[in-house]
Amino acid sequence: MKFLEQLAARRRFGMKPGLDTMKALVEALGHPEEGLASIHIAGTNGKGSVAALCESVLRAAGYAVGRYTSPHLVCINERFLVRGAPATDDMLERAASEVDTAIARLGAAPEITFFEYLTAMMFVLFRNESVRLAVIETGLGGRLDATNVITPLVSVITRIGLDHCDWLGDTVEKIASEKAGIIKPNRPVVCGAMPDEARTMIQEVAAKNHSLFIDTCESVSVVSTKKKLNGQNIKIETPELTLPLIHLPLAGEFQLENVSTAVATLQVLSQALTIPETAYKTGFESVSWPGRFQLVQEYPPIIVDGAHNPDGADALVSTLKSLVKKQPIAFIAGFCGDKDVAAYLHRIATQAACAFAVPVRNPRTLTPGQTLGQMHIASLREAIDCSSLDEALARATIWAKANNGVIVICGSLFLAGEALQHFKALPDQTKNRLDLAEQLKPSN
Repeated sequence: MKFLEQLAARRRFGMKPGLDTMKALVEALGHPEEGLASIHIAGTNGKGSVAALCESVLRAAGYAVGRYTSPHLVCINERFLVRGAPATDDMLERAASEVDTAIARLGAAPEITFFEYLTAMMFVLFRNESVRLAVIETGLGGRLDATNVITPLVSVITRIGLDHCDWLGDTVEKIASEKAGIIKPNRPVVCGAMPDEARTMIQEVAAKNHSLFIDTCESVSVVSTKKKLNGQNIKIETPELTLPLIHLPLAGEFQLENVSTAVATLQVLSQALTIPETAYKTGFESVSWPGRFQLVQEYPPIIVDGAHNPDGADALVSTLKSLVKKQPIAFIAGFCGDKDVAAYLHRIATQAACAFAVPVRNPRTLTPGQTLGQMHIASLREAIDCSSLDEALARATIWAKANNGVIVICGSLFLAGEALQHFKALPDQTKNRLDLAEQLKPSN
């Protein structure tokens, strides 16, 4: 597609926090963002799952809803969901053409970044497809994120931890302050489960904006009654709502937090939108959010998890402890170089019987040798480096069959995407290509 070439050229601009360029661009486009009623979601972990859960319930309630998330696992079309389906190539080409025309109107060839370009495309795409209700996830941070030109119906902030510290700050409080930048005056904010210092910061920003603050830990109860590698049965209760037993196809204890946040968000929306109880059950039971503790093969069991920071590793380890109690575990791991790899590997080391280091399909990848060195520092036993995911899978499969073991592929969403493509485990397998993803820092 022509616009993919445009995106490739924009990688050289890296990431430039700030909203001036984005504000000028949406003005040149005729302010397509003003036609959207939206849920705006920021956070370190869980924001994509919350977006998927909210979108699925709203669609089950009969709304023509859009969803914008990042990054994509394999194909860029995944980022733009229109009425439950990824945007077609034709939709994207048309939207990109309108964005190119708007950029030309701005003159002086402004440096529109990769993510700014995609975000502008999203606004135009939803306008073209008559989507008036959208779930929009920030790309990075919140206050200066390209998506933060909207005034949403409700802002949502999921669990906050240390990630992208070069851009957002080196403490939880600093990162929370940046994420809280999506809070708008007199618009409610839903706060997911998170460290006390982060919650306090978000509550303070909400108070300054005269925004209703909803703490999901106090307003929603979600309990898992049966857990398996391929999902779990859950009970959901709020002061206003008691739902029948739901089978959630997303495994992992961390998903209980995300369900709680999604329910609290939807309860806020229910003051303006009709969301029947049946929509919660239908939406949650049919939700698709690949690469988050996803079982892609039953024998030997192979799990793909896109967690890529220390808090995500904690969630992965907690889930493995609850679901894989006796079998030994082999980790296939690859990382981007801007992540806290040492802290991640230190957390999973206690669960690893062996490990395989692989490259990630991204310009920021660590080499297998670099990852192997970090594995040795973290005391992962029997760690070796492999030239590819295919080689690692072949070696790990032999080990798992001989030891009745489980294989976990983790460390990067880009590695998760490659694994899901390998196992044909993506919901939309019509795009047989790998599209580039954004890179946070300009190439040298």
